[in-house]
Amino acid sequence: MTKLRGIPVSPGVAIGHALVLDTDGFRIPVRKIPAHQIDNELARLDAAIQSAAQEAVATQKSLSNQYGASYGAIFGAHAMLFEDPAFVEEIRTIISSNLLAAESAVHQVVRSFVRTLESMNPDDYFAWRSADLFDIEQCILKHLMGGAENPLKNISEEVIIVARELSPSETATLNPHYTKAFATEHGGKASHTAIIANAMEIPAVLGLGPFLREVTSGDPIIVDGTEGIIILKPDTETLKKYEDLRFQRQQDDSKLHSEKDLPSVTLDGVIVSMLGNIEFPNEAASCRNRGAQGIGLYRTEFLYLGHDSDPSEEEHFHAYRQVLQDIGPGQPVIIRTIDLGADKFVKTHAPTEPEKNPSLGMRSIRLCLRDKPLFTKQLRAILRASCFGDIRIMFPMVCNLAEIRHCRFLLNEVMDELRESNIHFNARLPIGMMVEVPSACLMAREFAAHVDFFSIGTNDLIQYTLAADRTNEHVADLYNAADPAVIRLIHMVVQAATEHQVEVSVCGEVSGDPLFTPLLVGLGIKKLSVSPNHIASVKQVVRRLMTTDLKTLCEDVLIASNARDVHNLLVRFRETIFPEEVDGYQV
Repeated sequence: MTKLRGIPVSPGVAIGHALVLDTDGFRIPVRKIPAHQIDNELARLDAAIQSAAQEAVATQKSLSNQYGASYGAIFGAHAMLFEDPAFVEEIRTIISSNLLAAESAVHQVVRSFVRTLESMNPDDYFAWRSADLFDIEQCILKHLMGGAENPLKNISEEVIIVARELSPSETATLNPHYTKAFATEHGGKASHTAIIANAMEIPAVLGLGPFLREVTSGDPIIVDGTEGIIILKPDTETLKKYEDLRFQRQQDDSKLHSEKDLPSVTLDGVIVSMLGNIEFPNEAASCRNRGAQGIGLYRTEFLYLGHDSDPSEEEHFHAYRQVLQDIGPGQPVIIRTIDLGADKFVKTHAPTEPEKNPSLGMRSIRLCLRDKPLFTKQLRAILRASCFGDIRIMFPMVCNLAEIRHCRFLLNEVMDELRESNIHFNARLPIGMMVEVPSACLMAREFAAHVDFFSIGTNDLIQYTLAADRTNEHVADLYNAADPAVIRLIHMVVQAATEHQVEVSVCGEVSGDPLFTPLLVGLGIKKLSVSPNHIASVKQVVRRLMTTDLKTLCEDVLIASNARDVHNLLVRFRETIFPEEVDGYQV
């Protein structure tokens, strides 16, 4: 049994069998075959090994001719292993005895060889040859599977995915009915992969570091997305412990769900509106069923991810109408315009050459303002849908006044086009902007003259304020919502919004963390937009607050000099409103 700790990004406990997504794009499920197909499977194996051996020999000759025999000898060794009777016979035995498909058998045998090699003395020459075995595995799998494939969309049995990393596009294609959880070597707490996992309510742990060599498809595995722990090959006692823990958390969730219709109002009568964050149109119904009072952030770029072509204007329009219908009449729906870029690129809008620092490059509103057809198509669809409910529009990652003026100019152009075509829309729909870069915080008073509302996006605000990549597990300790610099910027925005009577909300991951709820409310935030699975727990905190008790908390936090002190203040305050609980908030 091996226990590993990573970054918890989506809560919940899952127990199941691993599906390894390796670094070269092969997904290798544990696939059983009927007994009458054994001969056919052995023939597939023999053909693949023969083709891989021929390829290795050809590569050996080519390298020897170009660079000398010493380089070609590497692939000569590969060709010899392909023809090694012991190696081939072990794979054949697993196929025949365990009724495994050839891909699964190759994967299992190679991983077994690798574990044996890596258990040797590090000074032993053979302990350094495990990389060659992985290369050989890829050669055989390529011929068995016809090249790299992506069956993530077509998983038909319950699995826990383990991978080097999952892109937002790949995560968006997962079927939550069969994907019970996932764990990756790389990734950060506020990455878009983490956000999608939360949206799909799939337990997930990221940033575990190298561990894939320790796991084979079919191995039993536990993922605790609440604590950020995975356990490979758990023993019986550990399995029982986590089965009990999973049951207890389900009971706690059921209790919270039973309170979903209770008002989101403090003990002294201050109403804190609770909205939902969504990535996909069908999440709106989940928000409504969990007590949300509208949609505070609809991340529309996920209409693009996982697709080979851009959505049409009609596809945009129907997606927005579906959200309006599902959330219910009279409820606001804030549509954020496309925020492609950074880790959310699609083929049609990817840069011709990789950017050196994509988070600081051509992304979000910058991309839209340079691609007018892309932008205006979405604006047309939003305006058309505005006739059918309380739609509001929000522009992301605005950094300067020229950008917000340009956005409004293009919006007015589209309105004029619709008028000329006699297409109805709400000409007075509220217009807002994300506040998620330090320049927007510092200029909040000036921006207030151009918008109807602010929405503070803490995910990017933390990243840009602290210069800590939100997707990079190596700087996860620096990416900290409790950092005083971040808190003071939020306070600055709230003050500017209050002075100019501009509505302000928080829609980043911080808004869904119950530990931060008292601080946000104390700072003057009266509207929170959170992932559906966090709505009930945040509402529960709101109902225990007396706003008069929050003044001292906020004063102490705003003069704190480091994140640890802020965190301790928040933990101690939580203990005063939840004296009955013992949970993971202790420092």
